[in-house]
Amino acid sequence: MSAKNNGMLAVLAVAAALTPVPAAVAAERALPPQCSGSAPIKCHFAVSPGNYDVTVGLGGPKAAETSISVEARRQVLNTVRTNAGQVVPTTVTVNVRNPEGQPTGQGGTGTPGLDITFAGATPAIGSLTVTPAAAPLVTYLAGDSTVCDQPVAPYTGWGQILPTAVRSGAVVANYADSGESSGSFLANKALFPTMKPLIKSKDLVFIQFGHNDKQTSATAFRDNLTKMVNGVRERGGIPVLVTPPVRRLFSGTKLTATALHVNGVGVDLPAVIRALGKSANVPVIDLTAKSKALVESLGPAGSQKIYLTQAADGVTDNTHFSAYGATQMSNLVVQGVRELNLPLAGFLR
Repeated sequence: MSAKNNGMLAVLAVAAALTPVPAAVAAERALPPQCSGSAPIKCHFAVSPGNYDVTVGLGGPKAAETSISVEARRQVLNTVRTNAGQVVPTTVTVNVRNPEGQPTGQGGTGTPGLDITFAGATPAIGSLTVTPAAAPLVTYLAGDSTVCDQPVAPYTGWGQILPTAVRSGAVVANYADSGESSGSFLANKALFPTMKPLIKSKDLVFIQFGHNDKQTSATAFRDNLTKMVNGVRERGGIPVLVTPPVRRLFSGTKLTATALHVNGVGVDLPAVIRALGKSANVPVIDLTAKSKALVESLGPAGSQKIYLTQAADGVTDNTHFSAYGATQMSNLVVQGVRELNLPLAGFLR
């Protein structure tokens, strides 16, 4: 019997053995053999890359607060509070990739399979199963460090938070990678060349670049994005262009041209993206405009919490996001999904 079949049988055995039971009984039962710890509870399942439904009974004999993250700090469920004796059945669909973390190997544990962390003040689980997901709608993310699964706190990409907005039946597959430009994402075999063959009919691919296209000409930038759009369409997928979120660089109460991604050779990168969206009939989530409105409304002082501060985080960074900031950016992306009525809108929480 193959190792893959052995792994699947193990998953099915766990599913059969861990059927929900009354909370009082659950209190006397040890954690599943794949899990250890108490706060957090950490679990590992030896499954192959792919999409899986994680079904869990949240809660137990005591009042609990439980959240779920998977792989390298990818949040899939915000904190659920349960009363004593209450168990809430919950299913989330998760993407497993090897390597975890970022596709080029930055971050992650380096361990194949699925890592699940149940965190919160007092996490509790009464049952747990991991089974292959039946043809979920996949939203792939192509982008840079503002999107990716950041391996180390406090840095957080908005793509790490987006799964919390998505119900089971749909899944976010984050192929964003730190330091990538539109050109390098196309060229690196671990990035677009690996992601493209996985795209199925009707899958979404969110494409966000600009931060690292500091010296890219307008022609090259448009051509790179066009190649990605065409590649997604060749697979039957739906490309979605996302303009880059602003940097926190103010002149008085207004953001500078650099903050708005006018690059070193004078190219207004978001404008190129918007124009391509119109000419190629590609939906555009204007995250530049949305984040500009948010950051300018908060002002130079109030907007600092979206990014990283020396006092709170040990680093001053006006490009990358805190967990709070990534959540705000994810919320703006979700807003764009609803406005455009993209297929993912039907799976939003």
